[in-house]
Amino acid sequence: MKTVVCHAAKDLRIETTELPALGDQQLLVRVAFGGICGSDLHYYQDGGFGTVRIKQPMALGHEFSGTVDAVGTRVTAFKPGQRIAISPSRPCGHCRFCQLGQHNHCLNMRFYGSAMPFPHIQGGFSEKLVIDASQAHPIADHLSLSEAALAEPLSVGLHAIQRAGGVLGKQVLVTGCGSIGSLLIGGLRRAGAARIVAADLADLPLQCARNMGADETINLLTQTDGLDQYKADKGQFDAVFEASGSPAALRTALDVIAPRGVLVMVGLGGDISLPMNQIVAKEIDLRGTLRFHAEFATAVQFLNEGLVNGKPVITSVLPLDRAVEAFELALDKRQSLKVQISFNPEVLAS
Repeated sequence: MKTVVCHAAKDLRIETTELPALGDQQLLVRVAFGGICGSDLHYYQDGGFGTVRIKQPMALGHEFSGTVDAVGTRVTAFKPGQRIAISPSRPCGHCRFCQLGQHNHCLNMRFYGSAMPFPHIQGGFSEKLVIDASQAHPIADHLSLSEAALAEPLSVGLHAIQRAGGVLGKQVLVTGCGSIGSLLIGGLRRAGAARIVAADLADLPLQCARNMGADETINLLTQTDGLDQYKADKGQFDAVFEASGSPAALRTALDVIAPRGVLVMVGLGGDISLPMNQIVAKEIDLRGTLRFHAEFATAVQFLNEGLVNGKPVITSVLPLDRAVEAFELALDKRQSLKVQISFNPEVLAS
């Protein structure tokens, strides 16, 4: 089968790889669509992020959908031809964090396309994939396989909302409206946020944010004072989701968040200094958010039932043989949000 493999920064290859044997509780899946994520781009552009570096060739990809080709002898819940979204989260279920229900912090996590452990965990950007049956989530007949591949980034947003501790009736700001930020906005709308303001530096993601449910959008490149009104009376937002990874966005968030507000860090950025006096004086809760696990099933449910419409996020779909082009396109934030790769042309229109 053909697989998209990253060897180092700017060294992405389409290689022929071997398919592992099918276990009795596993599924053989014909991959339909795979979305290029920000972490995939970090591996492609820089060879990693922070202290995480590619030390051996690694297949990329962790957000995808497909159809079941074959089932293991002990699998009863799925059948060949079934259309599914695939969770990349594979916790061990036995470590102390799994026992606490904190599966995203599993000490033995096997998350597709991750260079955090060594040997690396190979990703799912392949024509075919063998998965555990527990990773498969059936999708509705009306939902396209392309949309189903959005379940993973939507799950990231849903977990971030959970980390905020609830947004019902609250004033919320989202900074950074790429695919995760925009899908997060769809989740916030579903979770009952009273008002959602979205900020970015480009018009394309802001248009997507409006389509996903933002009440107000601000282009901070052309409206440099666009958030100034929200600094009044110590800040106006009950919760802020920083999804850009920008130090400037974080500092702006601290100016507009209300005392005792919750600031959730969603985007990946480098190490930065923080104005601790401001954080202390306003009693701000600064919270991280990492991946997801249980939220994946909820994300699939939202997509299946039309409670979140992810279509505005998908800007391009390219075939497997143009994978390098797809990555380059995904790097251009002026024209791209979610770029997907089609791995099997016969399901392109599904």
